Formats: sequence, structure tokens, C-alpha cells
Amino acid sequence: MIVRSERSRGRVVLYIDSLKLGGAERVTLRLASWLHAAGWEPLLLTRKPISWDFYSVPTGVSRHVEPLDPVWMRCLGPLALPFRLLRLRAWMKDQQVCLVIGMTTIPAIKMLLARRGLWVSCVVSERNYPPLKPLGLPWRVLRRLTYPWADLHLVQTEVVGRWLRRHLAAEPQLLLPNPVIWPLPDGEPRLDPQEWLEKAGVHADDPVLMAVGTKARQKGFDRLVDWFRELAPRHPRLQLVIVGLAAGSYHGRDQQQDLRQQLSSDPSFRSRLHFPGQVGNLQQWYERAQVFVLSSRYEGFPNVLLEAMASGCCCIAADCPQGPAELIKDGLNGRLIPEQASQQIWVEAIDGLLMTPFQCRRFGRAAKAVRELYEPGQLARSFLDAMETLRR
Repeated sequence: MIVRSERSRGRVVLYIDSLKLGGAERVTLRLASWLHAAGWEPLLLTRKPISWDFYSVPTGVSRHVEPLDPVWMRCLGPLALPFRLLRLRAWMKDQQVCLVIGMTTIPAIKMLLARRGLWVSCVVSERNYPPLKPLGLPWRVLRRLTYPWADLHLVQTEVVGRWLRRHLAAEPQLLLPNPVIWPLPDGEPRLDPQEWLEKAGVHADDPVLMAVGTKARQKGFDRLVDWFRELAPRHPRLQLVIVGLAAGSYHGRDQQQDLRQQLSSDPSFRSRLHFPGQVGNLQQWYERAQVFVLSSRYEGFPNVLLEAMASGCCCIAADCPQGPAELIKDGLNGRLIPEQASQQIWVEAIDGLLMTPFQCRRFGRAAKAVRELYEPGQLARSFLDAMETLRR
């Protein structure tokens, strides 16, 4: 339990690109809530406008958006970065902040540069495994330059911490895995899984493989669809449901259409691939699935896996960098498949779970232990104690 202070500890900015659907965004809001409960005045700043927001801002958190660039600045492209940093610096001075937290790489770099020379502490929070997260050369150079300037690095796993320490001299560090909030928060849009699937021709007792994510490449959804193509003939009623993947263009690609195209040789398989889009009631969707699949190529600390396990879902995950191995103990509370495992190994592992419902139930019961292991109380205390030492 966090005891609210009557006296403000100061203004703190949490800076992230947007509040679109995603794990980093949910964690940002959770940190902001902890700070408010402990007596800070949190300001949530994004580059993208409020129209991008998927999540509601918690009570006591002030919402801010960077102003649009004027025409002359847009014409400069990347060369306008110094002017954007000066504008960000002026905004921080105007808001009289004493602490800034950069959520994800680019917002962290910008904050580290903008606060130079100000009496403002800066915390960096990486949300992915850096070697596998694509980053342009200029940003890689700036990351190497600026990360040693941070007053604290929040890391989700020890492996990420070691990489940051070795390659970027990123110290000091606080190990802070993601908390799991139980029951899972419920918001809009609420789509009843049974009603939605029924309209898509899915029967109430049809088995469902489920995955969640917004970035098809990182989440390995192309691999998952290939595995489903082999599983579908063995299980004629099996459905594949991928939640969170929006329709339309994403970095120039229609991710849904690309995945459907993988099943173009058999229209009956395509009719068993479903995209509900973004939903606010994920817990109900986890509970509808027979098996949750994390097919990711890389992670920071997989929120969706943590949430699926908390929901009592039978989970199978790739042992990718980083995070799944800290949550799943293979054969005890789920299945953990080696990073370089072949498609055949994956297909047989998922098939084995579908053929043994009692095993799925056993894994699901054991998985619920994450509710206590990643309970937010102790994590909040560690985070807030660290923030208090940085208060200026």
C-alpha cells in the first residue's frame, strides 16, 4: 500500500512517444499512478497527439503533448532536432520539474540532451532488448553518448542490465520487472469474445490459439501463422485469434493482410484466422483461449505473457531475448521452446498441448503464481524509494 503524502514531492515528467496500445504505455501509466499516490505531481508528455491515446490517463496525472513543429522546422527534417530539444528544455523549465523519466530509447535520449545544465534528474527506462531493437545510426551514436549521463537506469531483466552496463556504461541501475495488476484493468473497447467469435462463425467449444501484440514482425506472428497452417488439418475446429493487430497500414504494410496471404492456398484456413483488433477487456480473451502463444523474436519483459499467465491461461513461449525464461519454467507452469527451435518442434509442442487438456489445465493453475510473484506493492516501493533519492 502506498501512503499519500500531503506535501508535494515535486513535479516529475514521464515522456513517451504516445499512449497507443502497448506494454510500455501501460507501464508508463502504472508508474505515473504510483508517483501520484506517493505525493509527486506527475506530468505525462507525448510527442503524438491525444487522438492516438488508447488508454485513459489516471486520476492525478496531468496530460501534455509536444506542440506541432512549424513548417520551417518540418522542412529541416532530422536537422531540426536541436530546435526541438531547446523547445523541450524551455517547457521543462516552465513546468519547474525536478525529475524526468524517459520511457523507451528515443524519448530517453531526448530528455538526457534537453535537461543538460538544468538541476533536473533523469531516469532512463529501456523497454526492449537493445541489440535486437532496430535503431538508426544517428540514434545509436546519441544513445552511446547520452546513456552514461542518466542518474538511474530502470531495467526489466538482469540480462538487459548487463548489456547496457557493458556496451553503454549505463549505471546505476534498478531491476524493476513489470508488475501484474489483478484482476486485469478493464477498459474500452469492450468486445465480448464469445459474441465476437460467434459472429465470425466460431462455436463456443472450438479450441482457440491466442496471441496478442501490435507489431507482427517482433511478435513473430508470421511464424505463428505458419505453425497454424500445419496444425489446422490435425485439428479441424482449431481457431487462431490475434488480438491487438490493427487493420490498415503500419510502416507501409498491412499486417493483417500479410498474415492472411500466408494462408492464401487454402481459403478454409483463412476463415479460421481472426483479428478482433484492439480490445480493452483482455482478461476475457485470455480466459477464452485454450493455449496462449508467445512467438516473439525478442522482448523486453513480455507483459502479454505475464497477463496471460495471471489469467490462468496455458502458455507456450519462445525462449527469446529477454523475459520469457524468467516467467516460464518449462514443464512446470507452461512450455518454453528454445529460441532456434524448428517449425516442426513448435508444431509438435502446440499439438501436444491441444491433445492433453488436463496438461493445459495444470499449466494454467501453476501459471497463476505470477499474481503473487509480480504483485505491484513491493515493486512500487522499490521504484518510489529510488525516485526519492533523486529528488532535487
